[in-house]
Order: sequence, then C-alpha cells, then structure tokens
Amino acid sequence: MRSSKRKVIITCAVTGSVHTPSMSEYLPVTPEQITEQAVEAARAGAAVLHLHARNPSDGSPTPSPDVFDQFVPRIAAQTDAIVNITTGGSTRMTLAERLAYPLKAKPELCSLNMGSMNFAFHRAGRGISNWKYPWEKPYVEGSDDLIFRNTFRDIKQVLALLGDAHGTRFEFECYDVGHLHNLAHLLEEELVKPPFFLQCILGILGGLNADPENLYLMRSTADRLFGRENYEFSVLGAGRHQMSLVTMGAIMGGHVRVGLEDSLYLGRGLLAASCAAQVLKIRRILEELSLEVASPDEARAILKTKGADKVSFYD
Repeated sequence: MRSSKRKVIITCAVTGSVHTPSMSEYLPVTPEQITEQAVEAARAGAAVLHLHARNPSDGSPTPSPDVFDQFVPRIAAQTDAIVNITTGGSTRMTLAERLAYPLKAKPELCSLNMGSMNFAFHRAGRGISNWKYPWEKPYVEGSDDLIFRNTFRDIKQVLALLGDAHGTRFEFECYDVGHLHNLAHLLEEELVKPPFFLQCILGILGGLNADPENLYLMRSTADRLFGRENYEFSVLGAGRHQMSLVTMGAIMGGHVRVGLEDSLYLGRGLLAASCAAQVLKIRRILEELSLEVASPDEARAILKTKGADKVSFYD
C-alpha cells in the first residue's frame, strides 16, 4: 500500500493543438505567451510542463523547431520544472514533423500516444460565428474526418530514437483500454520496461468518454496488466470534465494534469484566465484532501527521468 504521504505530480499542458484562438482570448499562442503561462504554472505548483508550439502569426499548430526554440529554452531557464515535449503534435502532422523538435531537444520527458485513433473535436466549434483566422473553422470542423496515426511501427520508432538513443522517458497517453493493451504488447516484446508513467485521457471523441466508471476501468486494467507497483498514473479530463475527473484520479492514487490544452474553463461558464489559475485550483483541491504536491525534483525521482542537465535545449 502506498504511503499516505505520497506526492502528487501536477502536469500543466499549456496550449495543445485542439483549441483555437477564437475559443478563448486567454489561449497562449505566441512564444511570449506560452513562456509566460508556462512559467506562471510552474510557480503555481506544476512540476511538469507539457508543451506544443503555435505559429506566432495566427495561432495554428506547428512542429517547427525554430518556433519551439523561441520558448522552450526560456522556460527551462526560468523554472526547474520537467519540460515535456509532445510527440503527438496534431492530426495534420507527419511522424517526422512531430519528432523534429524532440530529437533536437532530447528532453527528460515526451508524450507518446499509444495507438492510432479517431480524434474528433468538431463539436467545439459549435456556437462560434466569428472566427479570428481563416484556418480555424476548417481545422475544427474537419476533425471528424481525420485519424491520429500512431501505428506500432511508429511507436517503436519513437521509443528507439528518443528512449533508447537519448534516455527520454515517456508519458504514455492512453485514450482507451486498448491503448493499455498496446503498451502491454510492447512490454512483452521487451521494447519498454517499467516503471511506466500512464496518462489516462477521458472525454475525447474517439476514445473512452468521461464516465467515472471508465477511470476505474483504466486503473483496474493497468493493475492487472502491469501490477500497481510498476506504474504511475495520471488523469486528464477533457473539457468540462477536467476538475472532477482529475480529483477522482488523485483520490484513487494518481497524479493530475490540467492546462488550457485540456480545458479552457476554470468552472461552469468561466473561462480560465491562465493555465496557472487551473494549477492553483487543483493544488487547492489536493491540499484540501491532505495530499502533498510534488516538487520538480520529487517528480524526477518518481518518474525516474535523466535530469535537466542532460537535455539539449541550449544547443
């Protein structure tokens, strides 16, 4: 049984590739905005910062290393948080594009989606009549006809190029029970080894919905496949499900993820003015539950990352 004094890691996903500027004026899109919000989130208590890049001119998702380089080194210089770089990018990016910056930066931690899937968010555009930029409407509405690709061969390539070659650890993003079985297959093939950091993602159309029973299903399945001592798990609740699901996950023994990538709101009908506002809210909830928030160094020990001195953000 885990100690009652266990530490809970708060991850903050700062901007992502789903939400668009027309959905919230607070969504960070420029390097300056991403830097500011990431640093504020770290100061509020986020031990891990999960980062995507946006085109500074219009806020559209980009895999460009040149854009990442405009904010990642600045964030790393101003915080001691673990910098987690996406390998997911968006459904419009190739694997080579998605890996371009991670291979340059060699971070401590990268996200890794555990399978190909429908990843639809077209409903998020309902009610928006005035789009700020021409790319937004077709991007959002066209998501119901696209698949996020991560085949077993793709996953193996990421594991080899980043994990084996550079010691990067992974946030294994699991949107469905089948994704846990995919990870179990990789374990059986000796391509990965525990302890694992599982991110249980509920509420995305194309994956498991946000019913609390599904979170229990993910937890019990992971226990059966890996043994509870062989993994750490975190919870991401999309949209309005964010705070309730991550709170439930913390009570069940997990870590938590918040941020404007996952939800634009702080409460019903109230847009979050920053990622830090969400971090402060979940931190208050955790502390009210007598749970302790992990520092970045404590998170490094829990996740067994290689350390901030072994990355290449400044090369």
